[in-house]
Amino acid sequence: MINLLPGDVKTNYRYGKRNVGLRRWVAAVIIAFIGLGAIATYGLLTLQQQTTHYDSQVADSQTALQKAHFSETQTQVKTISNNFKLVVKVLSNEVLFSELIKQIAATIPSNANLTGLNINKAQGAIDVTAIATDYTTATQVQINLADPANKIFSKADIVSVACTSNANTNPQYPCTVNIHALFAPNNPFLFISDTKAVKP
Repeated sequence: MINLLPGDVKTNYRYGKRNVGLRRWVAAVIIAFIGLGAIATYGLLTLQQQTTHYDSQVADSQTALQKAHFSETQTQVKTISNNFKLVVKVLSNEVLFSELIKQIAATIPSNANLTGLNINKAQGAIDVTAIATDYTTATQVQINLADPANKIFSKADIVSVACTSNANTNPQYPCTVNIHALFAPNNPFLFISDTKAVKP
C-alpha cells in the first residue's frame, strides 16, 4: 500500500504514536511511584507502630523492675527492722547471771539457802527456790525479794511453802519455798534495763 499522505501529516502521525507511547510510559512510571510510595508509607507506619509497641513494653518492664526492686528493698528494710527489734527485745530479757545471783544471795536471810533459779525469758520473770530452817524464814525470803530497795524485782509471789521432815530433806533446813518474781523495769542486772523503750 502506497502512502500518499503529505510529509507533514506523516510526521504528525509519527509523533502522535510516539506521544501515545510516552504517555503510557509516564503513566506506568507514575503508577510505579505511587506503588512505591504506598509501600514505603505502609512500611514506615508499621515500623512506627512496632517502635511504639516496643517502647511501651520497655517502659512497662522498667516500671515493673522498679516496683520489684522497691518492694524487695522495702521487704529487706522491714526484715532488718524486725530483726533489730527482736535483738533488742531478747537483750532486754538477758540477765547478767553472776551479778544477779550475788544480789539475790544478799537478800536471802541468814537461816535460808538459795537452791535454784529458773529464768523465764518469755515472761521476764524468774522462779526462785530456797530452803529455810522454818516457815517464818521461808516467807521472809519472799519479803526480802519483793523489797523495792533491792531494785531486782517489781513483784515476788510465793508459789508454795513446804516444811517436811523425812530422809530426803536436810534436817537443818526442812522448809522449801518456791517464789515467782517479775523483774523490775529498771533492773540493773539486765543488758538493757529500760524495757519500756522496747516495742514489740
